[in-house]
Amino acid sequence: MKLDNKQIFATLNPNKVWFPILIGLGIVFLMFYLDPNINAQTLKGVFDGSIWWILLAIVVILFRDLGYIYRIRAVTDQQLTWGRALYVIILWEFASAVTPSVVGGSAVAIFILNKEGIKLGKAIAYVMVTAILDNLFFVIGAPIILYFAQGHIFPASRMMEMRLGRSLEVLFWVSYGLYASYSLVMALALFYKPRVFKWVLLKIYSIRWLKKWKHSANEYGNQIIEASKELIGKNYKYWLPIVGATIFIWSSRYLMLNALIGAYESLSISEHVVIFARQVIMWIVMMISPTPGSSGTAEFFFGQFFAEFLNGYTFVTSILWRMLSYYPYLILGAIFLPRWIKQVFFKKKEE
Repeated sequence: MKLDNKQIFATLNPNKVWFPILIGLGIVFLMFYLDPNINAQTLKGVFDGSIWWILLAIVVILFRDLGYIYRIRAVTDQQLTWGRALYVIILWEFASAVTPSVVGGSAVAIFILNKEGIKLGKAIAYVMVTAILDNLFFVIGAPIILYFAQGHIFPASRMMEMRLGRSLEVLFWVSYGLYASYSLVMALALFYKPRVFKWVLLKIYSIRWLKKWKHSANEYGNQIIEASKELIGKNYKYWLPIVGATIFIWSSRYLMLNALIGAYESLSISEHVVIFARQVIMWIVMMISPTPGSSGTAEFFFGQFFAEFLNGYTFVTSILWRMLSYYPYLILGAIFLPRWIKQVFFKKKEE
């Protein structure tokens, strides 16, 4: 397999930060214009929040990033130093922020790991493992969450109904089914029968109207076989820290919003559980967003899922949420990328 450097750098382009920012700001201004309850006084509400809860939200999101750095080191068997792992995660998050959620930054992540000195087959394996574990967090976690937040998981809004009457709940289950199916197929391909997976893939792409993609399918099948060789035989000492880090990462991501909402409203334990649960559901729906980093989609869904907890602070909290969970990675990516290119391509490594 050869990585298309030109295509990768087209994705890793600092100029791309403006597109998702403009989409996000466009939705924010549209909400500001259309909602009579949002005005200058509403914006001043940002100062009504508890500074301690907001600081807690910042600490929690930093822990999430530390979890990512720890996990990529554990996945790569400590082939990356802490400094190099930081660069990998920042650029990976940047790639995810400037590409549609349904696409993600996997190809860029493989490229980055490969340029950090990790063999291509291992880089493919490591990225696939993290993707499968992230998906499994949702696939396994969503039914558990549904159980604990029974009766309160979906907001009582009909705004997301479509022409055929599909509700937000239906959209969730469609997204859930797609990701569950993908995770199952990829897990079987990687850990059970990679050659059978390639054979089935080639049979599918032998159909007349799919033949033009057969070469790409063959290449992808080879990637799966190569990645499988790197992962089969790993024992529990390898897997336990990675699984634990995955749970820690996603829990931290969601608890950040719990802290932000807690800065503006006093919440009971059960309300905290519902807020955490709704984030799992919302993120599964957002995963099929066609916009870079779910820009616009995230801002819209936020109001649908959490307005009932915020009593007039929905708008300012949604802005703070995106400022902590999304926009920093656009800025950091644009800063780190030129430095990384110098270090990797001009061999000026610095720790």
